[in-house]
Amino acid sequence: MGTVMQYQAQGNEDRHQRWDRLERADLLAQYGDLQTHGLSQRQAAQALAVPRSTLQAWRASHARLDERPVVVAFFRSVAGLAFLHRLVVALHLVYTEVGAGGMRLVCLFVRITGLDRFVGASSGTQHQVNRRVEEAIVAYRQEESARLARDMPAKDLTRAHDETCTGGLCLGGIDPVSNSIVGEQEALARDQDTWHALMDQALAGLHRQVMQSTSDEAPGLLASVEHPLGAHHSPDLFHVQHELSKAVSAPMALTQRAAAKAATQAEETLKRVQESLDNAHDEPTTRRPGRPSKAMPCLAQMAHEVEAARQEHQRLSAQREQVTQSMRAIGHASHFVD
Repeated sequence: MGTVMQYQAQGNEDRHQRWDRLERADLLAQYGDLQTHGLSQRQAAQALAVPRSTLQAWRASHARLDERPVVVAFFRSVAGLAFLHRLVVALHLVYTEVGAGGMRLVCLFVRITGLDRFVGASSGTQHQVNRRVEEAIVAYRQEESARLARDMPAKDLTRAHDETCTGGLCLGGIDPVSNSIVGEQEALARDQDTWHALMDQALAGLHRQVMQSTSDEAPGLLASVEHPLGAHHSPDLFHVQHELSKAVSAPMALTQRAAAKAATQAEETLKRVQESLDNAHDEPTTRRPGRPSKAMPCLAQMAHEVEAARQEHQRLSAQREQVTQSMRAIGHASHFVD
C-alpha cells in the first residue's frame, strides 16, 4: 500500500514534468522492451518511474499522426530525432546563413516534405531555431578564434574595409586572402577613431600586423590607415573602374548611340528616295528626250552617306569595346594581394 501511495505521489509530481523529445523517445523504447519481456504496462511504468498515463498518451499521440507507422516509428526514435534535429539545423544553416533563402523557405520545406508532423513549421517556432543557430555560430567563431590565435605565426595582413547602412551603420573588414570576416560591428559613426577602435578589437590576440588596407576613398578610412597604423592604402577596384567609366565610357556610349541613330536615319532617307524613284518610273514621264536625269547623282550621294554613317558607327562600337576590355584588364592586373 505504501509503495502504491508513493508511486501515486510521484505520478502527481511527474504530471508537471516536461521531458525533452530525446528523453521521451528513449523512455518509450525502454517501455516497449520491458513489455516485450513480459512486464505489464503498470510494471514497466513503475520500472521507468514514469506515470503509465503519460506513456499511454505518448503512444496515442504517435498513433494519431497521419503517416505510415514505420515513418512515425523512425522519427519518434532516438536515432530518428537526432537525424531530424540535424536536418532542421542544416536547413537553417544553408537557407538563411550560407544562402539568402530566408526562414520562410525553411518553413515551406518542412511543410512540403511532411516533416511538419514531427517538427513545428510555424514562423515563430523556426525563428527560435534560427536564433539558436546564429548564437551557436557566434560562439563557435569566438572559441575558434581564441584557440587558433595561440598557435598563429606572425604575419603581415591586408585588410579590406567597407561600411553598410542596411538597418543601421555597420563597419566591417575582411581578410581577402582567406575571405574571412576579421571585424564587423554596428557603429554610430565612421570616423577615424571608430575605425581604429574596430581594428584594435578585431586584431586583439592575433599575431597579425596590418601592412596594407584596401577601401574606398572615405576620409575616415584613409585617416585611420595612415595615422594609427602607418600602413599603405590601395584604392578598391570598383571605384577605380567606376570613375573611369564615368569619365570615358559614358561619353563614348552617348556618341555611339548618336552615330547609330544617324546611320538609321540615313538608311530610312535612302529607302524613301528609292521608293519615290520606283514610283516615278511607273508613271508616264513628260521629260523631253535627251535631258539628263538629276535623280541618279542624288541617289549615289545618299548611298555614300549611308555607308559613311555605318562605318562611323562600327568604328565607335569597336572603340568602345576596346575601352571596355581595357577596363576589365585592370581587374586582372591590379590585385592588391597575390
